[in-house]
Amino acid sequence: MASANTSWSEENFSCSICLDVFSSPVTTPCGHNFCRTCITKFWDEQVKYKCPVCNELFNTRPDLRVNILFSEMVDRFGTSLRVKEQPCVEPGEVPCDVCTGTQLKAVKSCLVCLTSYCQTHLEPHHRVAGLKKHRLVEPMDRLDDRMCKKHDRLLELFCQTEQVCVCQFCTEGDHRSHPVVPLKEEYEVKTAQLGKIEAEVKQLIQERQKNIQDIKDTVKRIKADADREIADGVQVLTALMRRIEKCQDDLNQMVKEKLKSTVKQAEDLIKGLEQEIEDLTNRSSEVKQLSHTKDHLHFLQAFRSLKDPPPTRDWTTVEVRPPSYVGTLRRSLDQLEETLNMEMKKLRDAELKRVQQYEVDVTLDPDTAHPYLILSEDGKQVHDGGVEKRLPDNPKRFTWCIFVLTRQSFSSGRFYFEVQVKDKTTWRLGVARESIDRED
Repeated sequence: MASANTSWSEENFSCSICLDVFSSPVTTPCGHNFCRTCITKFWDEQVKYKCPVCNELFNTRPDLRVNILFSEMVDRFGTSLRVKEQPCVEPGEVPCDVCTGTQLKAVKSCLVCLTSYCQTHLEPHHRVAGLKKHRLVEPMDRLDDRMCKKHDRLLELFCQTEQVCVCQFCTEGDHRSHPVVPLKEEYEVKTAQLGKIEAEVKQLIQERQKNIQDIKDTVKRIKADADREIADGVQVLTALMRRIEKCQDDLNQMVKEKLKSTVKQAEDLIKGLEQEIEDLTNRSSEVKQLSHTKDHLHFLQAFRSLKDPPPTRDWTTVEVRPPSYVGTLRRSLDQLEETLNMEMKKLRDAELKRVQQYEVDVTLDPDTAHPYLILSEDGKQVHDGGVEKRLPDNPKRFTWCIFVLTRQSFSSGRFYFEVQVKDKTTWRLGVARESIDRED
């Protein structure tokens, strides 16, 4: 008995579901052994109860029983055995649908069972007569999606009429008269189309990326224009404020100088009056002193010096006239206006120069000119001839209004052109859409 046991391989003591050494092994009615947990979980996930090894179907869920002798043999063999020869599934590979423990890589898919098997779980398909008839293919994921829902057969063909995948039976029914090709052939056609679509999408992406870059560049230019406009505005307004401050200073200085001159004149007059008052006061003192003299000789001698009064000014016509400020503020404002006009001229010149960078050369289109209009040979001049000419019919020509368009057209961006008008009292100049109504 011992020698017989030792001749068994490790696979004899491994559950075909988890590929580990049996744990609490139980036996199905068909005679195959599984871990109780593995077979229970396997049947819990199935609609029909079948053996994972031989695929035998059971009408009802079998009553699992412990194989006592086999359990003892497993216990002797130990719990450290494990099948290690088969690789575990890696990302992107098809896993075995039967493995419940560590999932192994599937080596084949059965189109009858709609199940993918690792090497161990595929073994019954090589041994059981009924399973040998099943169609095995290279591992496929989502096998249910690869089967025809109507005929339960593999979708191997492509209907070019209805652009759907079909099975062989479909070509004998609803798609009988439709052209069908193998999936690989249509795959190559669609792959070529996909390359074209990818190129178109890539082109669209590049165009939109360019649009994004153009928008970003435009925003950058707009910000630069805004910064420049602010800087120019600050410069001009600062100059104007300095000019206003200077005008204010000049006005203050002018008024103060006039006031100073008038005050000095008044002070000089006051000094003259005070000097005369002082002289007259001295004379009054002399007169009073002389009046008290009793010495006749001295009185007469001193009186002679009093005959000529001190020189005085006629103050009846003297007055302090307030300075006139009429026109002072106006002259300051005139200077400010002159400065403002100079700055406005600088601004206009700068703006014109900035706009002129978008200058375009336009010529008039004779095919659009109203019959009254006469164009120069170079297309740069036009005038109303006053007589309607007979011209060939042209859908571009204006017949209801005396208009003419230029040969050049613009769909976006900025453009600048100058028009000189003379010998006319009325004219119209503007921009029109291409769809403008040109006929009566």
